[in-house]
Amino acid sequence: MLTTKENDLLTQTGPETPMGQYFRRFWQPVLLSEELPETDGDPVRVSVLGEELVAFRNTEGKVGLVERECPHRGADLFFGRNEECGLRCVYHGWKFDVDGKAVDLPNVPPGVRHHETVRLKAYPTREFGEILWAYLGPQENGIPELPHMEFGFVEPAGRYVTKQLMECNWAQVMEGDLDTSHFSFLHMPAPSVPSNENPDAPADERRLKWIRNDPMPKFQILEHDVGFVVGGARATDDADETYWRMTQYTLPANGTGPSTMPGETYFGFTVVPVTDVACWMYCYAWNPDRDLGNAERKKLSTTGHGIIAETDENYIPLRNRGNDYEIDRNVQRTHTFTGIKGLAEQDIMIQQSQGFIADRTRENLTATDAAVVKFRRTVMEGAQRLAENGEEPEAPCRHDAYKTRPGSWFASEGTPFEDVLLERFGHNRGLVL
Repeated sequence: MLTTKENDLLTQTGPETPMGQYFRRFWQPVLLSEELPETDGDPVRVSVLGEELVAFRNTEGKVGLVERECPHRGADLFFGRNEECGLRCVYHGWKFDVDGKAVDLPNVPPGVRHHETVRLKAYPTREFGEILWAYLGPQENGIPELPHMEFGFVEPAGRYVTKQLMECNWAQVMEGDLDTSHFSFLHMPAPSVPSNENPDAPADERRLKWIRNDPMPKFQILEHDVGFVVGGARATDDADETYWRMTQYTLPANGTGPSTMPGETYFGFTVVPVTDVACWMYCYAWNPDRDLGNAERKKLSTTGHGIIAETDENYIPLRNRGNDYEIDRNVQRTHTFTGIKGLAEQDIMIQQSQGFIADRTRENLTATDAAVVKFRRTVMEGAQRLAENGEEPEAPCRHDAYKTRPGSWFASEGTPFEDVLLERFGHNRGLVL
């Protein structure tokens, strides 16, 4: 349970808030590369962390991310002309490059200082893993490298990248991912559907049965340089064996799916607030061992899979708040616990059902909420140290530590969590070496 003041600290990310300033110390995803497909193409509106910006790809392929208001009379630069390495306002022709510098002021006489002083607020951008990232923080002492997430180093044929709009506060998405105990209910068949008792059933069916049968996994959490890894241990049919599902959390808002076994495809995401009541969830699936293949890629891009929802051309989930997620009460009674199609959509529904901003003053937590509590403490303490003491976070400069993996594993009963991670990943925190 949080106080109202603590809940505000966690959830508010505008430019003048402690959490907003904390987020700005990290690179943020602001567009998919496919949204700026060509040089001198159409500008694109970008709303991030309470700021209204516009992005454009110039003649040389460089991406600019600048404030949306022209400094002359406040016209919206979204309607500007993207031409000859600059964005030109259509009101009076003022033109700016990707760094926000004024390169042409047609109605300003020579010698007037506007030519040297007028500029747009502009943010550094980088492209990595088919995502456009921006750094919105202070630059006096330089800017950090991009986080070295593994999906960005996999060949394009081995990854799939997209995004989906979330109509709720960013923290609800992170907490939903870290709360892996919900899988025993939210994503299960209806209670009337029996668990598979066949020992020869496919491995994924047996894993689902063990998750369903044990709604109180035993959680362990280990810190690392840029966050922490969570392990949830469940009983299997063998009293001497434990089924582990491991989730990585990295600062400030990166999460993963916990179910991947060796050889299977990994899932991860980065959440970036748009406002305090909406955020983008940038999703990526990657396989370091093989290409995804046409069938897997088609499933991800057309119907969604895992954490990836089925979306329209604007990246908005087809099953959403406006249509009650197309819940089918008959299916809920007879086939699935929720009556809602899609694992991602089930997550979206339950996270958004908590309200646009969850009221954490009314909750009653249990032992299975340990990772949620750890997440809150981690980001809130980081934001407070920055706001109150000027203590800059160290994680943005530890870019190599972001190359982590999540996943599942079977271990002998009583195996320490560090050893489980070592067996599964070759590193006691799941770092890719």
